[in-house]
Amino acid sequence: MSDILAELERRREAARAGGGERRVQAQHAKGKLTARERVELLLDEGSFEEFDMFVTHRTTDFGMADSKPAGDGVITGWGTVNGRMVYVFSQDFTVFGGSLSETHAQKICKIMDMAMQNGAPIIGINDSGGARIQEGVASLAGYAEVFQRNVLASGVVPQISLIMGPCAGGAVYSPAMTDFIFMVQDSSYMFVTGPDVVKTVTNEVVTAEELGGASTHTRKSSVADAAFKDDVETLMETRRLIDFLPASNLEKPPVRPFFDDPDRIEESLDTLIPQNPNQPYDMKELIHKIADEGDFYEIQEDFAGNILTGFIRLEGSTVGVVANQPMVLAGVLDIASSRKAARFVRFCDAFEIPILTLVDVPGFLPGTAQEYDGVIKHGAKLLFAYAEATVPKVTLITRKAYGGAYVVMASKHLRGDFNYAWPTAQVAVMGAKGAAEILHRSELDDAEKIAARTEEYETNFANPFRAAERGFVDEVIMPQSSRKRICRAFASLRGKKLNNPWKKHDNIPL
Repeated sequence: MSDILAELERRREAARAGGGERRVQAQHAKGKLTARERVELLLDEGSFEEFDMFVTHRTTDFGMADSKPAGDGVITGWGTVNGRMVYVFSQDFTVFGGSLSETHAQKICKIMDMAMQNGAPIIGINDSGGARIQEGVASLAGYAEVFQRNVLASGVVPQISLIMGPCAGGAVYSPAMTDFIFMVQDSSYMFVTGPDVVKTVTNEVVTAEELGGASTHTRKSSVADAAFKDDVETLMETRRLIDFLPASNLEKPPVRPFFDDPDRIEESLDTLIPQNPNQPYDMKELIHKIADEGDFYEIQEDFAGNILTGFIRLEGSTVGVVANQPMVLAGVLDIASSRKAARFVRFCDAFEIPILTLVDVPGFLPGTAQEYDGVIKHGAKLLFAYAEATVPKVTLITRKAYGGAYVVMASKHLRGDFNYAWPTAQVAVMGAKGAAEILHRSELDDAEKIAARTEEYETNFANPFRAAERGFVDEVIMPQSSRKRICRAFASLRGKKLNNPWKKHDNIPL
């Protein structure tokens, strides 16, 4: 018996060693943790239960039969994050460069199937050279099996991808179909074709960092949701994100103890809006003052800064926030901000996370560039996302809500449950000066008359009361009472039940 136990321990030690001490040191020299170290940091101490530790590849070509490391380049299993179950796979770059083989893919697929079956999030840690060339089409088939499960799991369990090394070619499509992507600055990159292929085909000279580094994907492409300085910070931020999310679409978001009075009055909000309607202010200040303990977990902070998306808690419960940011492009909606917000709204709706919308929007960004690139269709994505959402929706208009952008930003007409406005709100077709110049074109040459017409329009329309008279705004509230009113609104909606007409799926304007 002791011999068998010793053999088991010997095999375990060999599997834990990965690609060996030399390759582990090379990984550390790049400032990267090993696959196993990442799993241990991500999960609660002692909670990891590993699957398929002894699986090896089945390839005999190219001398592969002589090298069959246990685990085949990926660590899979489940554990807990702050006591809540998650499934995880972590690719091991020290074993065949983390390349994906047929059996490597089967290990990933197994835990994805279990996550779906048992209703728990999937966290994938990607650090791979791509498909294992020695296996040919079998490795490509492995990727396809993973992709199929990404699609089936979408909207069923949260999926989070951590890019902690190279991720190229077909490997990028699995993370692209997950809900959140985090990258590591200076040590991770994603692209479909690498710099060498780009140079050969298009004659462009570009580095891997410029082509698909963390800065590129968080600021330009919006492929990634955030980038952090090293592996440790990325894993800690992932733990923090998981705390906001439900385990599956059949469960409510988690509720944690809170130490912030729901009736808290914030008198400073009475002076948040500047006297000059064209002067910006920081919408994040309002979010922090509404949220429990001022905690705001922002998503895609570096992309499309004219709209803010992220999670807060109200009375301990997760709420998704979408807010125009007057500090960037006056909070205008454009292609980038519409795409960013639409995807976030759809995630919240899929996982029963209530949505708070804070509105200060002067309209859609005009210009040929926007029109040629399809702002109509991209703007419609956000409209579509809000209109189809059946979760509790509370909207607060702080200042401008003009034209079509007023409608798009979770208006009453898109089944908003509570639509509040501050007394400083301006709900109108357009700004007063522009409206006066259109309505009174014959008086354009007379500056005094136009000024008087502008003032008249402001008096009649640049306020929330016309909308309130028609029931499009449920209540005009004092800014200082915003947290109290919003908390009470969401509390009253906890039992909300709303179903859309049956359909196989919708056809959102992509």
